[in-house]
Amino acid sequence: MSDKSKPIAKARAISGFPEYTPDLRRAELRWIDTIRQVFERHGYVNIETPSVEEVETLAAKGGDVDKEIYGLQRLNAEGDEKGARLALHFDLTVPTARYVAQHFNDLSFPFKRYQIQRVWRGERPQEGRFREFLQCDVDVIDQDEISHDFDAEIALIAMQALNAVGAGPIRFMLNNRKILIGFYEGLGIANAADVIRVVDKIDKLPIAEIERILVEENGLPADTAKACLALAQIRSTDNGFADEARKLGVTNALFEEGLAELETVMDRLNAADKGDCVVEANLAIARGLDYYTGVVYEVQLVDYPEYSTICAGGRYADLVGAYIKRDLPGVGISIGLTRLFAKLVKEGVITGERASPTDVLIARFAESDVLELDGLANRLRERGINVEVYHAPAKLKNQFRYAERKGIPYFWFAGEPHEVKDLGAGEQEAADPDSWLPARLKS
Repeated sequence: MSDKSKPIAKARAISGFPEYTPDLRRAELRWIDTIRQVFERHGYVNIETPSVEEVETLAAKGGDVDKEIYGLQRLNAEGDEKGARLALHFDLTVPTARYVAQHFNDLSFPFKRYQIQRVWRGERPQEGRFREFLQCDVDVIDQDEISHDFDAEIALIAMQALNAVGAGPIRFMLNNRKILIGFYEGLGIANAADVIRVVDKIDKLPIAEIERILVEENGLPADTAKACLALAQIRSTDNGFADEARKLGVTNALFEEGLAELETVMDRLNAADKGDCVVEANLAIARGLDYYTGVVYEVQLVDYPEYSTICAGGRYADLVGAYIKRDLPGVGISIGLTRLFAKLVKEGVITGERASPTDVLIARFAESDVLELDGLANRLRERGINVEVYHAPAKLKNQFRYAERKGIPYFWFAGEPHEVKDLGAGEQEAADPDSWLPARLKS
């Protein structure tokens, strides 16, 4: 018996660590399975790396890592054991880079991999930002050079995955950093990376404020700053962006190379079945991280334009170079599954699925032989049907109530003949355990 005098701890979730009721968790699992299937249909293999990495491994990516990662140590650590040697990974890029370096001789290149795992970041929880969340990453890494076919393929995979789970309508935005860097070089800007980081904030700050920062803090002449902003405001759902960009009068080989590469990707995306997706060339997007070298992607929810980016990535330089003396460039994209799923749950777009995966509940009465019922259940399970045997002899109305509360669609009466009742339609008919199928398995 429980001790009712014992104090009861307050049951509460930890902020930034989402958890769902069974009906929503089933929907989330379906999303995971659907995305995984899309990745695998394109020939990408799955890897799973540990939840923890060496702190120095995570630090190799640079940036303010110490502000983002959760370090691990025993609560009673003493002496030399104090201080974290291991930390929870804060993205899947660093673990993948370490993995490729470690297993280099065992992998086939181009190495096409996907990961669907939880990651952890130590930041203040708010809408769209969590301390623990699921990412769905798909990347291809090759030696020395990587085919530009993958610039389009990675985008197509992400677009298909988002359409497959019903995330839309979505806006899939693309740019190429060569366009930005070449344009800035053509204008005589020496600190292109600094300007990119400023212009990348164009959707977060007023145009006038961006222009002020470029002039007053980055030292650009006023007409140069205006030219940068003119390029950044170009948007197009077809290849019209290239003509608009060239009209700005900048001549530069890298600029032209970037335009040509982006035109090719746009052609392939627009030729595909875009589903509930708008493809847009957006010449403001830069993905502020300096390791991006070519095409970059950002995806937003059309109905919630102020919400955080739900998917992003691009072509990157040698991220693996921190761990191995090989040039291994790549192209990749990450779907922020938790960020996307949580938003659609909040907005009522996702309402969950029936909580139980059970297709059939087998009735159990006082006269029932439970061993025979177990045998019947296993015959059905061997054919891919999810089955429960009611847990104790009980009145029929109690068993029906149990099935209805769990959303179990079929109720099975064992006997000669066996009969199945469709609880939704209210119809009951004879059924052969070796051939009967629920509607879920008939299509």
